[in-house]
Amino acid sequence: MAAKANCYSYAFSPLKNSPGRENTPLFSAAPGHCAKRSGSRRVLPNLQRNKLMLRMKASSSSIIMSKDKDLADYEIGEDLPEDYAERQPRKDPKDRRRAGILLHPTSLPGPHGIGELGQDLFRFLDWLETTGCTVWQVLPLVPPGRKFGEDGSPYAGQDANCGNTLLISLQELVKDGLLSKEELPEPMPVERIDFNSVANFKDSLIAKAAKRLVNSQGELKQELEGFRKAPEVLGWLEDAALFAAIDNSLDACTWSDWPRPLRDQHLVALEAIYQNQKDIFIA
Repeated sequence: MAAKANCYSYAFSPLKNSPGRENTPLFSAAPGHCAKRSGSRRVLPNLQRNKLMLRMKASSSSIIMSKDKDLADYEIGEDLPEDYAERQPRKDPKDRRRAGILLHPTSLPGPHGIGELGQDLFRFLDWLETTGCTVWQVLPLVPPGRKFGEDGSPYAGQDANCGNTLLISLQELVKDGLLSKEELPEPMPVERIDFNSVANFKDSLIAKAAKRLVNSQGELKQELEGFRKAPEVLGWLEDAALFAAIDNSLDACTWSDWPRPLRDQHLVALEAIYQNQKDIFIA
């Protein structure tokens, strides 16, 4: 059969042990490079010759590629050598194609108006593993923008090193003994997050738990001290706390709009902020 120009051409091969797959495509040729058949062999255009043969392995429904011999040397329906897979170089796991999901943790279910790093997140991770996904792209986890027009966006973050305290699970704080069950608000499942409403009740509870942690003597306090003394933390922790104290006390959208003494880091102005907002420096 002569090949026609500008058409798609398929060669079909009966696959062994594959009922209902008698018309499974063995290869295809692009428009303008059509294939033709000669007897029981396939004759491919020059563009495809000496390239890869794709074959559906019926037992595993996986695609196998062969470079061992010329494509035209394979009979239709011929199986590849049993040791074919062992003779092929194995890909580094890091180079394999992977599947995953893009989702900010705030979009997960949560008992208090926002997704948290709690039990609902752990259930989500368990489910994600069952799907075969190996990647979770979480988006920025920094303190979100809370000023007018920022709407809690993780891309309007206050600091690149600190985390979003609204993601802290209140239920996990109860397990750690830093809050009591009686102090938790009633569950408030919602379809859309109102960041201001969540912050209004959650900020005070997080601050209360933080004070109890600082005044405790247990294992959690030791972990906190270890975190504070870590070399990679020492360089930014106090500056981040001071920046947050100033930024939270002003309506200015950016630091460049702060009053000049604060913007230019005059020591007297910075000390005044420290004295007026000592609570933020308790850790």
